[in-house]
Amino acid sequence: MRGKEGVMTERERIEALLDRRTPDRVPIWPFVPNGFAVLYNGLSIVDAYTNPEGLYESLRKTARDFGWVFVPRMVYAAMGAWEFGGDVRMPTGEYDQAPVVTRHPLERDEDIYDLKWPGPESGFNPMMRRFGQIARRERLDNEPFNAFIGAGMAYNLACQIVGLERFLKWLVKKPGLAHDLIDRVSDWSLASLPAQKEALGIDGVLGGGGSAMASNQLISARVFVEYALPDIKKGQAMLRELGYKTTYAHICGEQNDNLPYWAEVDFGDPGIIGIGPEISLERAAELFPDDIILGNLDPAIIQTAGPQEVYEAVRKTIEVGKKIKGGYIFSPGCDLPP
Repeated sequence: MRGKEGVMTERERIEALLDRRTPDRVPIWPFVPNGFAVLYNGLSIVDAYTNPEGLYESLRKTARDFGWVFVPRMVYAAMGAWEFGGDVRMPTGEYDQAPVVTRHPLERDEDIYDLKWPGPESGFNPMMRRFGQIARRERLDNEPFNAFIGAGMAYNLACQIVGLERFLKWLVKKPGLAHDLIDRVSDWSLASLPAQKEALGIDGVLGGGGSAMASNQLISARVFVEYALPDIKKGQAMLRELGYKTTYAHICGEQNDNLPYWAEVDFGDPGIIGIGPEISLERAAELFPDDIILGNLDPAIIQTAGPQEVYEAVRKTIEVGKKIKGGYIFSPGCDLPP
């Protein structure tokens, strides 16, 4: 429903872009503002990762207070380590902003062949499931989606299961092990998608994708194409087959060399392509002409600059973004700093 006459709601703005129409203004959809939201509402950073009810209510109120698009999501970047039997430390220190992996699951290389799919009760999964149940109870006028279904992230998971430094060494010295682990994780995660669809349905569900560990700061485009891209393509193709029209893909970090290969992936009709400050809006728009581009203000500016400097940086970003023919959504280029 509309607020003031002639003014779109946040949900209507996103729905207009998805229908390839022009909204009344650029929507604001911050990428994962969870840490900020809990602090804004008087909770602690640890609540963003341990308190589904508190996080949901914090996100709901924060989005309403600031006029943001509301898409509730409970997640953390190091998914995989805890879920497969490792350990994480919750963010309780003064400068902590997210969970930190303290022990990765695989202590010996050959242990990958004894690895089991962890199931829904492992690690962070029960809290995510509880959060999802809360989110599905309502769908507000600023809420185009109230559930996620992710696919094509086996490379990221493999890095967390082994530990990033060790896995990067595998890519050079033990490529067979790297392929075997990615293939096993890919098969497991894709096999779970039909059951997730059965539980979630289609309406109000947004596909998810992306990879931070595939950044060109860590691997070359050649390695990306060989190890990460096949699962990304398979996962997104399966989401399309299951009936999910749109995926929000967060292409995290410096991935300019990878970007032409990301552009080979079907992220939907249209997809939503989230990019960081390392990738220009113009380049993303050129390679994804039929998709909506989301981004890409440097989060460090929000965290360290003064109000006028932040305002000018946002204004300049929007001036570029609003000219993108496929559609544009304003967001920081990664997590909104708490």
